[in-house]
Amino acid sequence: MEIRIKRFGIVAGFLAFLLCLAGGVWILINTGFDAKDPIGTGLGLYFIGKALFVGPMLIIASLQFGRDQKK
Repeated sequence: MEIRIKRFGIVAGFLAFLLCLAGGVWILINTGFDAKDPIGTGLGLYFIGKALFVGPMLIIASLQFGRDQKK
């Protein structure tokens, strides 16, 4: 059961990274770095930053799962 949870966490981390990065890039492509639309630019940069933080943290947390229980 533990290996399934680890696999699910790793897959969820990769999916979160890819989807947030793709969403941020898509928003920036459609809005651009336009001074007339700072909210669109901010949202695009937010999702790119979120991808760089949330995805790797999910992967690290899932790889650490169960290590404390074995000691």
